Amino acid sequence: MAVSPSASSVTSPKQVRDDAFTICAIAALASVVSDQLHEGLGHATVALLSGAHSGVLSTVAWSSVYDSRLVEAGGTLVNVAAGIVFWLVLRSTRNSSIQTRLFLFFSCAFNLFAGTGYFFFSGVTDFGDWAQVIAGLPHHALCRTLLVVVGIAAYYGAVWVVGTAFVRYVGVPLNDAGWRWRLMLFGYFSAIVLATAAAALNPLGIMLMWESALPATAGAQSGLLWWQYYIPKKTAPAVASRSVGRSYGWIAAAGVCAVVFIFVLGRGVRL
Repeated sequence: MAVSPSASSVTSPKQVRDDAFTICAIAALASVVSDQLHEGLGHATVALLSGAHSGVLSTVAWSSVYDSRLVEAGGTLVNVAAGIVFWLVLRSTRNSSIQTRLFLFFSCAFNLFAGTGYFFFSGVTDFGDWAQVIAGLPHHALCRTLLVVVGIAAYYGAVWVVGTAFVRYVGVPLNDAGWRWRLMLFGYFSAIVLATAAAALNPLGIMLMWESALPATAGAQSGLLWWQYYIPKKTAPAVASRSVGRSYGWIAAAGVCAVVFIFVLGRGVRL
């Protein structure tokens, strides 16, 4: 049974001194992982294993002659599965550094929000992966309605999981609004900036950035900005709070991955 830390073990708001560069680096790295789980594993790998001979992988799309409903569905399904795995790992690593726990948290959040949010997005806009999954099926309007309903329910569930995980396993008290907003805003905008920079170079044209990259990041990850209104008010940390100190290891790892993400995957890689 998890035991909440005593009041003396929880860092007070005045003691918190977070390093902005480290938070942004951790969030950017988690964003890269989420994106490539979707495009690289969920779409490209499924396609190559199920009939595609080659294709182009970028940060916003997998493009090949071969296509199937399984390939289209693969990205979101992998995101949801990965989000659950990251959540389970986060729960079991309470003695890890705050940087590690924050990476696991952002990875869980980005994957769950991207995966569950896509159902709603495709149902409303009739665009994207799940619009292709239901294309040609009978009762198309009903299918879109079901996507919207499932999307709302699944995203709400993701908001609850992410929010409670942040408080309990990252260790930030729910009543510490300043600390919470600092971490959430740094993480949210880091993911948006990185996704936009990479998408601007994609080989399929700049419009895909506006149609896919920005909605998938700014829209889907918006749950980071309002989850606190939908979790139980009595949710308490199960680990001791501590500030996010400077970590050159995380910053270097994120820098290398960001360069590859923007200038290599952003331009597209033929597999």
